[in-house]
Amino acid sequence: MLKIVVLLKQTFDTEEKIVVTPEGVDERDAKFVINPYDEYALEEAIRQRELLGGQVIAVSCGPERSQEALRTALAIGADEAIRLESDGLPDDSYAVAAALAAVIEPLAPDLLFAGLFAVDSGAGSVALQVAERLHLPHASSAVKVTIVSAGELASLPAAEALNAPAGLSAERYAVVERDVEGDTETVSIPLPALITAQQGLNEPRYPSLPGIMKAKRKPLRTITARELFGSGAAADENMANRTVRTQLLPPPPRAAGKILPGTPAEQAASLISLLQTEAKLL
Repeated sequence: MLKIVVLLKQTFDTEEKIVVTPEGVDERDAKFVINPYDEYALEEAIRQRELLGGQVIAVSCGPERSQEALRTALAIGADEAIRLESDGLPDDSYAVAAALAAVIEPLAPDLLFAGLFAVDSGAGSVALQVAERLHLPHASSAVKVTIVSAGELASLPAAEALNAPAGLSAERYAVVERDVEGDTETVSIPLPALITAQQGLNEPRYPSLPGIMKAKRKPLRTITARELFGSGAAADENMANRTVRTQLLPPPPRAAGKILPGTPAEQAASLISLLQTEAKLL
């Protein structure tokens, strides 16, 4: 039996046309979904529960609207959901990771899953900061995950090549095949541990009608940062801004293209001249 926690983030739909203003991103007409990489993490958590038994808890940090993503996770198959209220927390990965770690620590999970990164910010650091705060080993960019016992690990072919951490022993291990820029690497890490999901790990399922109906009866609770940290110096330390965004601007509009006349040789000469004089690339 495994207790599995999945970190989810609600992000813009990747098909959305995002409007950027001097005040920030205009969210009024935007459609929000579960971060696509987190969908792989959720699916893997559910598959591991189906194989080994246990419980899947979805955890998200966000405003009230992020409950929609958690309800979707419950409809897909998560057993329970927790929303960490982002109001009052700095928009800062350090503070978010500190708060998420405080939420997860009393749950004492055997395994944590998260997406490789969020498509809105592209940072991919919060989950790994959570693992560090909880003193958990972690493997990133997983494309295959197998949970084995210590005995099964020792009997695997070429077990010595699985890069198991020296000096650590555990009842169970995660054997993780991870993407490493066009190739794969297989590592084994003792549980409890955190694993981030890469595209290709699985094929996420959709919510079913019975799942949607059951989700309405599954527990979803909200926790605030003040409930976690209280007040005083400890709260100020964990909730302090460490990065400040001074300005948010859309990319400059793309200049109109040019059609170069003449023969192929003349076009090539014109292109080289433009690269030298206008683009300053040569």
